Amino acid sequence: MQRIPNRDEPNDNVGNARNQLIEVRLHALLLQGLTGDEAAYRDFLQATATHLRAFLRRRLSRWPDEVEDLLQESLLAIHNQRMTYDPSAPVTAWLYAIARYKLIDWLRRHARREMQNDVLDDENELFSTADADAHEAQRDLGKLLELLPEQQRAAIMHTKVDGWSVRDTAVALNISEASVKVAVHRGLKVLAEKLRGKS
Repeated sequence: MQRIPNRDEPNDNVGNARNQLIEVRLHALLLQGLTGDEAAYRDFLQATATHLRAFLRRRLSRWPDEVEDLLQESLLAIHNQRMTYDPSAPVTAWLYAIARYKLIDWLRRHARREMQNDVLDDENELFSTADADAHEAQRDLGKLLELLPEQQRAAIMHTKVDGWSVRDTAVALNISEASVKVAVHRGLKVLAEKLRGKS
């Protein structure tokens, strides 16, 4: 079975070679930083900031003022969790997983604030649009997923919503691929039962 590339991954040979060079460079800098090389660690954080800034800009195009704050939160989380990095795993998958978690947390907080301030100023807002329907579906999905334990929720979000492979999800969650599959299966089963119970 051929792996479907993530939309953030270029699917040409030049892009793949570039990504491999980035992976090798970041991996080497992080490992040097973990052994006490302050200059290498500073270079690692600066290079990581460049890549994550672009990643976050694409996802926060409606809120460009939030990119730098979220970038700083992500870098702080990477720094605080640096000792949990498994050197045999791809460093970019680890970095993007942390940034995605911070992004999801921010989107949840933002959605909660928006729900509290949801005022109908215009009668046109009474009529649903495709964007509003998609937003509502995303909010409903978020509420449903909050009913699950953290590992099941994260496994479903990564594999079913974000389109990650089972392998990338396993690396991000620091569990085996079999555990990812079991978590997804059990989580979907629980969600299906809850939805049947509401009908």
